[in-house]
Amino acid sequence: MSPVAENRPSLAENLRAVRARIDDAARAAGRDPAEVRLLAVSKTWSADDVRALAALGQRHFAENRVQELAGKAAALAEDPAVPELHWHLVGQLQRNKVTPVARLGATVHSVDRASLVTALARAAEREQRVLDVYVQVDLGGPEGELGSRGGAAPADVPGLADAIAGAPELRLRGLMAVAPRGAEPAPAFQRLAGLATRLRADHPDATDTSAGMSGDLEAAVTAGATVVRVGTALFGTRPLTSGAEQ
Repeated sequence: MSPVAENRPSLAENLRAVRARIDDAARAAGRDPAEVRLLAVSKTWSADDVRALAALGQRHFAENRVQELAGKAAALAEDPAVPELHWHLVGQLQRNKVTPVARLGATVHSVDRASLVTALARAAEREQRVLDVYVQVDLGGPEGELGSRGGAAPADVPGLADAIAGAPELRLRGLMAVAPRGAEPAPAFQRLAGLATRLRADHPDATDTSAGMSGDLEAAVTAGATVVRVGTALFGTRPLTSGAEQ
């Protein structure tokens, strides 16, 4: 049994603490806390850990890797005691791995190129699904350089959004981004908020912004995030195989 499953009271305390942080940040920004959804990033943790958190009321879970996403979703779907869960992919997605994601109906937060839009639309059509997707934006590093955390260049966002909106099998939810390493997150999240405002001018239904992790969720909520992606503050620290710590 995993460490979290063995220490369930601690998991409950962590969940309460994270939700309190979200609520406090929202109220301080003059927002309704109900506007902000908590996405539990369960990468590297076991299906037992997800099951334990689901028993405490959490319903939205995210993975970085397609194989881990599909494996946990399948294992928990076979357990009648686990309520229906909503799965999200927050890691980078290769075109040759879109079919399991479409089959599951997972929300994809990391659409960053036109070829992936095409591949996802085709897979969704085959699986008779409509997939919710976000355009991932590269907010740059401390010196403004792109490429440090993944995502499309800001200038490419309108074209990607139009491509998604033009695919009947895809539903544009909004933007996703990761704050730059080595810099204060608030200015980056404010830039993201500006991009989100411009996106909604052309796509009024794209009302979500996926931003903020364990260490910077308050700055993201202040800037208007509607989804925060939290792993460490919920499950604890564990060595990760790849990707940014959520």
